Amino acid sequence: MLFPQGVAVAFGAATLFSHIVSAVPMDVEKRQASTVKASTSTPAGPVAAIGTILSALGGTLITGADAAAEVLTELANIVPTATPTSVPQATSMLSSIIASATAKSNSSLYEIAAQYILNGLGPTDIAAVVAGYSAGDNSPANSNTATPSKIIYPKASAQDAPYSQNEASLRQVIHIPATFTYGKVAPLILMPGTGSRGGVNFDSNFIKLFTGSSFADPVWINPPGFQLEDAQLAAEYIAYAINYISSISGNVNVSVLAWSQGNIDTQWAYKYWPSTRKIVSDHIAISPDYHGTILAELICPNGFPCSPSIYQQEANANFIRTLNTDDGDSAYVPTTTLYSGVYDEIVEPQQGTGASAFLKDVRGVGVTNNEAQTVCSGYLLGAGGFNTHESMLANSLSYYLAVDALTNPGPGDINRLNKDMVCGSLLPPGLTLTDLLATESTIPIAAVLLLLGPAGFVTSEPPIRSYAA
Repeated sequence: MLFPQGVAVAFGAATLFSHIVSAVPMDVEKRQASTVKASTSTPAGPVAAIGTILSALGGTLITGADAAAEVLTELANIVPTATPTSVPQATSMLSSIIASATAKSNSSLYEIAAQYILNGLGPTDIAAVVAGYSAGDNSPANSNTATPSKIIYPKASAQDAPYSQNEASLRQVIHIPATFTYGKVAPLILMPGTGSRGGVNFDSNFIKLFTGSSFADPVWINPPGFQLEDAQLAAEYIAYAINYISSISGNVNVSVLAWSQGNIDTQWAYKYWPSTRKIVSDHIAISPDYHGTILAELICPNGFPCSPSIYQQEANANFIRTLNTDDGDSAYVPTTTLYSGVYDEIVEPQQGTGASAFLKDVRGVGVTNNEAQTVCSGYLLGAGGFNTHESMLANSLSYYLAVDALTNPGPGDINRLNKDMVCGSLLPPGLTLTDLLATESTIPIAAVLLLLGPAGFVTSEPPIRSYAA
C-alpha cells in the first residue's frame, strides 16, 4: 500500500506526487533495467513507457509497488500536446485512442489514461484534482442533521441484512446540496463508479442537467474509499441512503441513477436490503457491469497492486456470481439500462443479450435494456455513434431516457420519444464541450486513484459476507 487511507489527499497538489513516489523506494539497478525513466519521457513517450513498465511485471526486474510508482510518475509528468476545440474533434480523438487500444488487445487502463491526458481529454493538472478530491461536492464527511421520520437503523426491515458500520459513518457520505427540497421534488440519489465520488462523477452531467428540474432533485454518495473498497461496503452506503433520503423527505419514493460499479453496489443493496425496493420508483443504470468484465486484468495486470472492488468486478468473481444467483440478474425495481456496445474500454462484453449491462425481468417490474448503437442505429454522428464507458454519462440517449423514466411509470421507453430529437445529437441540451471533457476526465482520475490505493491493496477479492454466503 502506497499510503494509509486518506493520507494521499492530505498533501498539497505541488508535492503530492513527489511524496507518493518517494514513499516507494526503487532499486536503482531495477529502475535502469526496466528501461523507463519518468524524467526522460517525451510527449510521445509516456504511453510506451507505461507499457514497458507493465510488461516487466511478473519477472525479477520490478515489483508491483515499484511499477505503480513508476506509472504514477509518468502520468504526473505528462504535458498535454493537444486540446480539442469541438465535440466532433474530441470524439474523433477518443475514437482513435480506443481503437488503438482495442487493436493492441492488451492496452492497460493506465496507457489509455496517458493518451487521454496527452490529448487534452483529462485534467491539465491531475495532481491538483486528486489533492482536492475530498472537499466540497466530493466530501465524504458531510453533516446531515435531519432526523429520519421512522426507524431505519440498525434495520429498516427485519429482512434487511445487518450493517457493518455505525449510522454516523453511513450518513456522512451522503452529500445533500443546499438546493435540495426534501421531497417537494422527487429525490434522485446518484451513485458513482470505480475510482470516483459523486461530485466529480456527476457534476458535469446529471447534477448539472437535473438540479432545479421539476422531476428530479439530486443528492449523491461520496464513498471514502473512492469506490475502491469492498463493494459490499459500498452497498451499505446506498442501502442506507435510500432509506434515509426517503425518510427525511416526507417518506416519498426516491429514484437512483448509478454509473458503472455503482449499479452492482445498488443491485446488491436491493437484493439484501429489501426495504429499499418498495421506496425506489426507478433505477437508471449507466454503463453497468451486472455480469462483471473480462477486462479487469487490464486494470490489475499480474503482480500489480489491486484494490478490492476491482477483483470483485471480474467476470468470474464470487461477488458477481453471488449477486446473480436467485434471479439477482433480474431487476428488483423498474430499471432502465444504458450502455455502449462499441468502444466501452472498461466493461466487456457489452453487446446484445450477452452484454454485462443486460438485465432480465423475471419479477415483472419493468426493464428496458438500451444499447446506444442499437436504439440509435443510423445516428452515427449522434447518440448512436462512438461512446466510451464514461461518455454515456453525457450522451443524449441517456439523458432523454432518464427523463422519460423519471416522469412516467416504469422504465424509460424510446417508443414514447421523438427518435430524431433523442438520437440526432451526441450531447443533450445543456451540456457543452467543457462538460464532455470533464466527464471524460473520470478515467485518468480513476487511474491515478487506483495507483494511490486509498482503500488499500489486496491479492484477492474480499470474502462474501455471512448474510449472503
